[in-house]
Amino acid sequence: MYNANKPADVNLPSTKQLLISTVVALVAAFLILIIAILPAEYGIDPTGLGKKLSLTQMGEIKAQLAEEALQDQSLQGNSSQDKSNQNNASQDKANTVTKAEEQPLPAAPLNAAQAVSESVSSKVAANSEQVSVTLKPGQAAEIKLAMKSAETVEFSWSVNVGHVNFDTHADNRKVKYHNYSKGKAVTQDKGQLTAAFDGMHGWFWRNRSKEQVTVTLDVSGDFTDIKRVL
Repeated sequence: MYNANKPADVNLPSTKQLLISTVVALVAAFLILIIAILPAEYGIDPTGLGKKLSLTQMGEIKAQLAEEALQDQSLQGNSSQDKSNQNNASQDKANTVTKAEEQPLPAAPLNAAQAVSESVSSKVAANSEQVSVTLKPGQAAEIKLAMKSAETVEFSWSVNVGHVNFDTHADNRKVKYHNYSKGKAVTQDKGQLTAAFDGMHGWFWRNRSKEQVTVTLDVSGDFTDIKRVL
């Protein structure tokens, strides 16, 4: 059987050459890490070359999307807890109403004009709300309305300074997430929201500016409850 000739020692790399090759490879890997991988994957740019190569922006977008995905998962868990709390509150309210019905009526009822006036005032107060939330840079908040299918509200919101990313969506026991609209670096939005199904419908904001912002929301229309869930 023919065996390959063993190479002469003079043709083999020396220990010094191996060490030099190893050091060169490590230096090259380190340069690739700080120039390309860190900016493109994590938005970290220690040399400044990542920004010139448009890699830093890519990494910042990836980091932002990952953070918002984690936030959405947290919101879904909070929404499930909120729905459970809402069901318990509804049961407590039903029990309270039942007990109230057992009590005697007041001896002096309101006249017709007073009854109509108070009914209208109560309806306006229940179906028209203004809510404000203050967010530090990177902080998020979510406001939701309890609405029945096909019910509609008019809404408008704005920030006093800076800008926010927003996500208008809904959920219930069967639907984990239903999107109405989204936006990035927005200062205001307004329009009409019609419930796609029975459930919780509302707005999620995250402050992506470098200063503290206050978001003010005005809503009016067909909803039975409004609450901050985040």
